[in-house]
Amino acid sequence: MNIPEAFARTIRDVYGDRGKTWLQNLPDLIRQCELRWSITVLLPYQLSYNYVAPAIHSDGTPLVFKAGVPNPELSSEIDSLRLFDGQGICRLLASDAALGILLLEQVRPGLMLSTLKDDEAATSAAAAVMRQLWRPVPSVYNFPTVQRWAEGLQKLRRYFHGGSGPFPNKLVEEAEDLFESLLVSMETPVLLHGDLHHYNILSSTRQSWLAIDPKGVVGEPACGY
Repeated sequence: MNIPEAFARTIRDVYGDRGKTWLQNLPDLIRQCELRWSITVLLPYQLSYNYVAPAIHSDGTPLVFKAGVPNPELSSEIDSLRLFDGQGICRLLASDAALGILLLEQVRPGLMLSTLKDDEAATSAAAAVMRQLWRPVPSVYNFPTVQRWAEGLQKLRRYFHGGSGPFPNKLVEEAEDLFESLLVSMETPVLLHGDLHHYNILSSTRQSWLAIDPKGVVGEPACGY
């Protein structure tokens, strides 16, 4: 199995020794998953932070195999996909959060919404997908919240001893002011995608457009993630 060096470097940079061990074990992990779920994993797509590849079930069903170093973000993705239940988003077919594994519906034909040249039509499609995804927040959950995201600005200030580091201070101040005012006025929160943009919405034969790669975040619908 040939693991692209750029992908391996990213995993090592992000996860350190844990990432190195995961990369060493990845071929065996894939073989275990192939046996466990009766699938054949094909050559990967262009990789970033997870190993993602098309796969075929023994019954001929096409799907997507996704593996990553186990982390809270992958667990949130699994939990959010269960709650979204295929409405406006790819279906979760199987998963193992402890191993960082997801088997996903393969969205076909899978053209990105970014390829749609009509901006008004693309915006309308994105909004339609967004509305389908909003879900009531469970009484108990481990999803991140927009409030927690806002705390990242406080961490930035602490790290740079009150400064803004490589970021323009005016831009950071504007973000701080916006977060403060928006959090105070926030309406009833819902479960949001968390990373919804035109590259994470694909054309589908099941319905016109489907989202992929949710992060799962709790915030008001107007957040638009």
